[in-house]
Amino acid sequence: MNAEKRREIFRRFHEDNPHPQTELAYSSPFELLIAVILSAQATDVGVNKATARLFPVANTPAAILALGVEGLSEYIKTIGLYPTKAKNVIETCRILVERHQGVVPDNREDLEALPGVGRKTANVVLNTAFRQFTMAVDTHIFRVANRTNLAPGKNVLEVERKLLKCVPKEYLLDAHHWLILHGRYVCKARKPQCGSCRIEDLCEYRHKTSDD
Repeated sequence: MNAEKRREIFRRFHEDNPHPQTELAYSSPFELLIAVILSAQATDVGVNKATARLFPVANTPAAILALGVEGLSEYIKTIGLYPTKAKNVIETCRILVERHQGVVPDNREDLEALPGVGRKTANVVLNTAFRQFTMAVDTHIFRVANRTNLAPGKNVLEVERKLLKCVPKEYLLDAHHWLILHGRYVCKARKPQCGSCRIEDLCEYRHKTSDD
């Protein structure tokens, strides 16, 4: 895909949705961090339901740490893999309290040192909470990047690096959200909705569907 097509794709995304937001509910970098940790192999809707109960009770590292694994589990047990996530969140809160004065770090090294935080989670927090030029490649972005030929790659890291290089800089801060939303609601895994796709004429997917 050439640079002109890429620019037009993001120009249209921006035109349709100038201020895209994550669908996870949060009101601070810490709440976002916890929500993203909980969202692994879970839906944003499911996470939001759990955090709507949790955050009014405990939304700081010290407060969640005070709940302990069992106490936290009561709030998040509707989320998949909650036993492991509860342990990771409690240990993350402990590290934040003991090493970072209860403040979420704004750099990759410290974020990835937290239990349950991998590269993708760190990228989400850095981009969404701290507005840094990062690209969190999840299954939706990986699919869209390869299917459209926007930034094809064999693995998520390759796609991430290609997107950081090829997305026009004026669109880079929001590209992560646009691509996720596009993959979630239009360029779906089983049957992409090509007939109602805003960028169908720019996409280089060979097996486009004809109906809406």
